Amino acid sequence: MTFSVNNGPFAGKEGKFITSRHIRDRLFKELERNVSLRVKETDSADSFEVSGRGELHLTVLIETMRREGFELIVSRPKVIFKEIKGTKCEPIEKLVVNVPDEYIGSVIEKLGKRKAEMLNMEPAEDGHTKVEFKIPARGLIGYRTEFMTDTKGNGTMNHIFDCYEEYKGDVVSRIRGTIVAFEKGKSVTYGLYNAQDKGELFIGAGVEVYEGMICGINSRSEDLSINVCKEKHLTNTRSSGADEALRLVPPIQMSLEKSIEFIQDDELVEVTPLNIRLRKKTLDTKTREREARR
Repeated sequence: MTFSVNNGPFAGKEGKFITSRHIRDRLFKELERNVSLRVKETDSADSFEVSGRGELHLTVLIETMRREGFELIVSRPKVIFKEIKGTKCEPIEKLVVNVPDEYIGSVIEKLGKRKAEMLNMEPAEDGHTKVEFKIPARGLIGYRTEFMTDTKGNGTMNHIFDCYEEYKGDVVSRIRGTIVAFEKGKSVTYGLYNAQDKGELFIGAGVEVYEGMICGINSRSEDLSINVCKEKHLTNTRSSGADEALRLVPPIQMSLEKSIEFIQDDELVEVTPLNIRLRKKTLDTKTREREARR
């Protein structure tokens, strides 16, 4: 993952340690006792490439830094490829899932799209099935949350590194787009009410947002820019039902681990001692749309 200095509009408002020197010193200090960690300086003075033993290992480090008062942005996790005898190879994990029988079809279908290869399938305890897979480590990034949703929280999954094998090709990850804030301001119930028809929200009313900040997940595949700060225009006349209270669906609570699993390559997680925000790498809406058309 890439750890960088927070360059968003709210940079420096919530953290004590915000500069590249602070982040660099903290990461190299962590190397003294965290033997599984690797830190590499990049071409940019504000960014550092941090490698560890999986998402959880790096998430624990980010959470620790956040609680110490650090403010930073982190990128989507990427696996470490190797070249073996001139062939590009990637890490393969051995995955074991234990799922209620009624959900097993959905789990096998989703894992198949992520290049998983079934090794064994057998009945487990009453009404459950145990299935073993070999799957590229890339295929597991962002899958745990989806797995818990598909099994209604009743499934268990465990995985461990198995070997390096030849690159398996592109892996399908998130298929839904995001709802992105169109302008800076404070989210308003009226604006959010219009946005929730398009998908599921990550924020409630009264939250400070900025242009390019991700406020929810779209029900369709494309990204959607919405003004969540839009207020209702007041008029002299009242129509029937005009004053009825607008009801918002409770927002999805995005933890640090969920956020890191959720983001794509063009997105970042902004981590501060007080908040975890999701944002686009390119904040300006028009610039982002031009880049998407290329």
